[in-house]
Amino acid sequence: MIEVIPEDVKQKFESEFKHFSPDLKSFLTEVGLAKEFREGEEMMRTGQYFKHTMLVVDGKVKLYREDEEGNEFLLYYLEPGSACALSMICATRAEQSQVKAVAVEDVTALAIPIQYMDQLMTDHKSWYYFVLETYRSRFEELLTVIDQVAFRSMDEKLLFYLRRQFKAYQSDTIQTTHQQIAYDLNSSREVISRLLKKMEQKGFVALHRNAIERKNLDQDQFPW
Repeated sequence: MIEVIPEDVKQKFESEFKHFSPDLKSFLTEVGLAKEFREGEEMMRTGQYFKHTMLVVDGKVKLYREDEEGNEFLLYYLEPGSACALSMICATRAEQSQVKAVAVEDVTALAIPIQYMDQLMTDHKSWYYFVLETYRSRFEELLTVIDQVAFRSMDEKLLFYLRRQFKAYQSDTIQTTHQQIAYDLNSSREVISRLLKKMEQKGFVALHRNAIERKNLDQDQFPW
């Protein structure tokens, strides 16, 4: 934890959250704490009580849902300029987290103590609208995820997953393993490897060591 917000973090925060009013930015940087997490570090665990709401300033975060056996399913990503809607809800009501968050890159976040949540909602309109927009966008994203889980086969889930990955990383190559994809989709490595090999044979992706390259994976086509 960094007790005093460095100037470069403050500038990055003001750039990523430029829709915040000047007085809101000033207030958040006054009461907030800059926190850093290394790639692979757990930022939030299931069952944890919230003490802060995290605003992502730099890096990328994965949010998972866990079942009673510890199996995980990828929900969505948090990127710079965003926050976890669930943390806002749970923080204001002193409830436990129902999700797990892991840094997939080195992450810098601004942690806002929960005692300021009510004050932010009543005193700062740009915060109020930010919270509403965060709820809306995450709800729509979760509906898409539910649709994939409830109504799609594993090959369709894999296609949906890969398109999300390429979009999230804004790259034609993603660094990952077949085992990691299996974890994210609550499947087995053997199933994922077989489906990826089929996609490679049809020229939709190229498989490399710990990486997948997009070749011809258009948004409106299905490779089987």
